[in-house]
Amino acid sequence: MRVDGVASEAVLTGTHFMNGDHACCEGALAAGCRFFAGYPITPATEITERMSRRLPELGGIYIQMEDEIASMAAVLGSSWGGVKAMTSTSGPGFSLMMENIGLGICTETPCVICNVQRAGPSTGLPTLVGQGDMMQARWGSHGHYEIIALAPSSPQEMFDFTIRAFNLSEQYRIPVIIMADEVVGHLTERVVIPSGQTIKLVERRKPEKPPGLYRPYHPGKDWISPMANCGDGYRIHVTGLTHGESGYPGMDETTQANMVNRLIQKIVSNRHDIIRTENINIDDAEIVVVAYGISARSAKQAVREARGRGIRAGLIKLETVWPFPEELIRSVARRVRALIMPEINAGQMVLELQRCAGGACSVQLLPHFGGSIIHPGTILDSIMNYIKEKKVLQKRNYENIKKG
Repeated sequence: MRVDGVASEAVLTGTHFMNGDHACCEGALAAGCRFFAGYPITPATEITERMSRRLPELGGIYIQMEDEIASMAAVLGSSWGGVKAMTSTSGPGFSLMMENIGLGICTETPCVICNVQRAGPSTGLPTLVGQGDMMQARWGSHGHYEIIALAPSSPQEMFDFTIRAFNLSEQYRIPVIIMADEVVGHLTERVVIPSGQTIKLVERRKPEKPPGLYRPYHPGKDWISPMANCGDGYRIHVTGLTHGESGYPGMDETTQANMVNRLIQKIVSNRHDIIRTENINIDDAEIVVVAYGISARSAKQAVREARGRGIRAGLIKLETVWPFPEELIRSVARRVRALIMPEINAGQMVLELQRCAGGACSVQLLPHFGGSIIHPGTILDSIMNYIKEKKVLQKRNYENIKKG
């Protein structure tokens, strides 16, 4: 039986107690994913394990490839065959996937990659948390392009965001990355899965022109090109070389400029529909914490406790990390005294925060090198320290004024 294009047995409607990795699987299946290629790697192995059981039940295909390079290539190929496809990985595997992620961007191939981050570099701490791949998600492949990346902070969001990742990938013809982390992947919590009828799915735009007039990379008004699948009867050419609207290589600077501009504009010009944040108490805040992933949960508790002490603290929880919410940060930076960013790395997304704030307010990094979460008390201490420093500065300024 099918409900709105989705096999009903693919949607495990009800309330479940499951970890984030399993919730990611169920979100993918509910979104219509029917192909998974991957290579087991901690802490994302539970995704591959569950997919290996669930996909055959739904007539889908699971394949364990020899490595992450091949896994990403298989995902791209299956997508061009008309199947919604995904893979999962962690740090070292994510690095191996980068060249083919770039191929997916260049060929505008819809697919989803879930990176359950662990502490690095290299093998690092395979079973412990990190958030050190955030800049790699944006700039890991060569050349200039735009990317979409989401950052869930709970098993429920792993389910919800995976569906949204597939919808975004199909709508904008782009690989979409889910930047989870080990704690979110292994955390077991309640996950509510709605009925299939209520899950909104987006399918790739199909060509309306006859095969003889179809150009695979001719953009619409929103910079997005309709996509014909292999076997649909359309003439298509898929290459990582610079190509024109026909899909065939064009080795000149004009073709390069047109292609790269299209890859950029289809995301930048639609960024207001892509970017999502959860904003808590920012309207009257004098200090705003900006956080993502598991760190956002610690930040939410810290902000709650700060408010209980009479401190006007707020939180911007980044649900979309790429594109970065530049307009929101610029607006907030002009009316607060400080932005604080806790990260389980030595400082990555804080660079974007500083860039967008543009010196309008203080921007403080709260780094943590991985292996455990950032405790809410640590974030609260950072908020309190800023308040103390501000009071000391005010007192000093007052004394200087009195002295004349």
